[in-house]
Amino acid sequence: MEFSFIPIILSLKVAFAAVIIVTCSSIPTAGLMAKREFWGKDIVESIITLPLVLPPSVIGFMLLYVFGKNGPLGRLFEQWFHTRIVFTLAGAVIAAAVVAFPLMYQAVKAAIESVDQNLEKAARTLGARELRVFFTITLPLAWNGIVAGLVLAFARSLGEFGATLMIAGNIPGKTQTMPIAIYFANEAGDTRQASILVIIMTVFSFLVIYGLNRWGKRSQRERDPRGGIK
Repeated sequence: MEFSFIPIILSLKVAFAAVIIVTCSSIPTAGLMAKREFWGKDIVESIITLPLVLPPSVIGFMLLYVFGKNGPLGRLFEQWFHTRIVFTLAGAVIAAAVVAFPLMYQAVKAAIESVDQNLEKAARTLGARELRVFFTITLPLAWNGIVAGLVLAFARSLGEFGATLMIAGNIPGKTQTMPIAIYFANEAGDTRQASILVIIMTVFSFLVIYGLNRWGKRSQRERDPRGGIK
């Protein structure tokens, strides 16, 4: 059977779209949670990080309920945009964004909390408003954590399976991403297609982890010249 590159292309489209959504939503959320104290903060943070521990099937079921034909957001999309989310590539993007969001959020929040507050206070005493302090002091100094979160979110989006299968289904050429293609190729006995995709995903995941570790050590070495890259 001829090897198909379409699952790879679809997976890359889903991962890039999910990372854009996660980046735009996680940075302001992490900034707010790192800098502000309010009633119920622990509850909100628990809800944000819940996808890390929930089974993908549970996340997929919730997404089906929310974005399904009779779900609150599903009806909204059909009435306002005359489109549906279930069994489309948009559904796969939403599933990937939901599972990747906590990884990006935690990395960005930890990076923002590690920024020296004296630098932010100095900027405020010079008349800088909060938004300017955030974009010119906090974010540049938290850049390492943001990049690490981006890489992890992209890798997680690329490997998403359970929630994607439930909300986007397995439609070859439309919603069949790499993990789903591997599963159904194996079920159909197409070991060649499954093996090639497994090798691609394994090599990619290894490069992500290896590159992230090397980059982390290099960043640490730049902050502490006494360290070294081994």
